[in-house]
Amino acid sequence: MEQKTMLTRPLAVALLAAFCCLLWGSAVPFINLGYRLFAVGEGEAAAQILFAGCRFTLAGTLTVAFASAGQRRFVVPKAGSWGKVIKLALVQTVAQYVFFYIGVAHTSSVKGSIILGLNAFVAILVSCYLFRSERMNGLKWLGGLLGVAGVVLVSLDGTGLDASFSLLGDGFMIVSMTASACSAGLIKRYGQGDDPVALSGWQFVAGGAAMALCAFLMGGRLHPQSAAAGLVLLYLAALSATAYTLWAVLLKANPVSRVAVYMFLQPIFGVLLSLLLVDSGAELPLAKYGAALALICLSIVIVGRGQREGA
Repeated sequence: MEQKTMLTRPLAVALLAAFCCLLWGSAVPFINLGYRLFAVGEGEAAAQILFAGCRFTLAGTLTVAFASAGQRRFVVPKAGSWGKVIKLALVQTVAQYVFFYIGVAHTSSVKGSIILGLNAFVAILVSCYLFRSERMNGLKWLGGLLGVAGVVLVSLDGTGLDASFSLLGDGFMIVSMTASACSAGLIKRYGQGDDPVALSGWQFVAGGAAMALCAFLMGGRLHPQSAAAGLVLLYLAALSATAYTLWAVLLKANPVSRVAVYMFLQPIFGVLLSLLLVDSGAELPLAKYGAALALICLSIVIVGRGQREGA
């Protein structure tokens, strides 16, 4: 009970959720670095999915290993919970990332960033209308739309936003984003009766292994160019293990909307980290990012107020 009380405090939720989004935001530049170090070409979908499968299998292995060491026992889900693990693996890992890796190769970076940025708002809608784990109200609508506005602002790069629609690009990115949003509702539901760390770890193992096997059979191969390739893969696995485990624990202790709204921060972290780590010489439009961050912070405050009023 003490742990749950600590995890429901606003400051704890804010710090842990923002930290998760910071880790996820750092994934983009490291994935691109990993492609170079493993000699994965831009159009090699099978190799990209194999890379992702290896990453998530390792992430699940790390999660289970550290959880087992901490609890001094081998952590596994309950006997009747393996069906939940498989469902989570299919939605959170396989569907989300297979559609993501294909979609991102067939759409513009601007449109892709905006679609993924809708994840937080869609997660709130799914929680309220599909899983019915909480109630929607006007403040949540307002906060969600402000967050979307912040994501659009930080994603636009001055090249404009074309109105065309690509099924393999935009369509697959929407499926990926929807799968991610639905996974939050599933974690919230399943985590009430099961250990969310065990569920998170084993769904990564199952989903990652399935992705890696299918991609290998499709001809995907990885060719590490140096020892740094392994370090990058290990970092990506560690960030996934850490972020998704913390996220699952937060979702167990809090309403989905109170946690999911912080996902609006992920595009800002992603852009800033890319500028720092990849394009260090690029100009930083502080006014635009400051305005986007202000909108997103206002969104977080309003959604939090809406959650308290709807409780």
